[in-house]
Amino acid sequence: MEENNRLGVTPLPKLMLQMAVPAVVAQIINVLYNIVDRIYIGHIQGVGSAALTGVGVTFPIITMITAFSNIVGSGGAPLSAIWMGKGDKEYAGKIMGTGVAMLLFFAACLMAVFYIFKVPFLYLFGASDATIGYGNSYLSIYLGGTVFVLLALGLNPYIIAQGKPKAAMGSVLLGAALNIALDPLFIFVFGWGVAGAAIATVISQFFSALWVILFLTGKKADLALKWSDIRMDFRIIRRIAALGVAPFVMMFTDSLMSIILNRGLQIYGGDLYVGSLTIMQSVMQLYTVPLNGFTQGIQPIISFNYGRGDFDRVKRTYRAMIGLSFCLMFGVALAAVLFPEPLAKVFTTDQELIRLVGKVMPVFMFGMLFFGLQNGIQPTFVGLGQAKLSLTIAILRKIVLLIPLALILPLHFGVMGVYYAEPISDILSVTVAVILFLTNIRKILSRESLGKIRQ
Repeated sequence: MEENNRLGVTPLPKLMLQMAVPAVVAQIINVLYNIVDRIYIGHIQGVGSAALTGVGVTFPIITMITAFSNIVGSGGAPLSAIWMGKGDKEYAGKIMGTGVAMLLFFAACLMAVFYIFKVPFLYLFGASDATIGYGNSYLSIYLGGTVFVLLALGLNPYIIAQGKPKAAMGSVLLGAALNIALDPLFIFVFGWGVAGAAIATVISQFFSALWVILFLTGKKADLALKWSDIRMDFRIIRRIAALGVAPFVMMFTDSLMSIILNRGLQIYGGDLYVGSLTIMQSVMQLYTVPLNGFTQGIQPIISFNYGRGDFDRVKRTYRAMIGLSFCLMFGVALAAVLFPEPLAKVFTTDQELIRLVGKVMPVFMFGMLFFGLQNGIQPTFVGLGQAKLSLTIAILRKIVLLIPLALILPLHFGVMGVYYAEPISDILSVTVAVILFLTNIRKILSRESLGKIRQ
């Protein structure tokens, strides 16, 4: 338990640095999977803009698949950390084993559903006759790697929860390095185009998943994965799902958001406007995903010390995490607001598309200037096992606010109404998240609340 015990005794500044830096690097690398694909695809001679838009409409499906890994990773890993802090490694191992069984079940179901309905889904999500071929080609191959995606993303948080962020970073470093190397080879040298990008991604995801499995079943893991624990324990499933539903909803509703936004942009604007959203979502990924890695790296410190009952250390940790999250996100979001066209040029050479992004990105990204507060509060609630509060925030931003606004505002403002929906929902949800945090945190950090979590 030496590695885990350091979560409770190492000086916080040093520990937070040790935990956060590898997690941030891992997430930066991880986001390169799709970003690099889009950069290369956007520069395919003659068809880059249409191909980029076609692959962009697969984003909701890819996000849905990733969301299911969040149930197990974001729901189970904090629970296993709490029980390790409590000193019960046996139950922590059962949580992880049940998580593996859940991931395998999800993979089988998701592949079946999306293979059967992928073309109707792509049209629903904003594809046109000019772009459907590219989206269908990319998605048909990508779906073959669903099990690798879920295992790699869903189990990596269990490595971080053991105080091993560098090992977790290794899995995504391996996958991204392969993806970056194989993309230009398959897309341009072999001439496979969009299909080549998908093949490179699946191969990369396979090796990432293999790394995670080998580590968790090897001697370096403090909490080793036992094959006998890989089974559907429905009591544990309920625990994992209760805590993991909020991160799942946050990511799943990203898909719903993309669907609504893509459809609105297609109806009120056309393919060029759908392409602008692909670029802006890619830019958003470039700065939100690393910040999510930062909070993911810090979260085990909160969970472990909460399980031990060390509330003072929990307070100092979440205060630092929320403050840094706000400052970092404000800085990177400001860069996106001030310099949209240089960022657009990374993804396309189409001057009309670049000009459009320059016009709409400052509007679309404005709410992100303040979103760092929610980005710190949400994982704090998850780390403390507060499923209901975390779920409330997740549902509010996307389902209650963003989706209705994206449907209503275009009726009054045309295509720009689609872009206005994002900052309005971001600012309102941040406000509610701060209020919920201030009014509930004292009660959460009590012996009575900890006792309920441990039951």
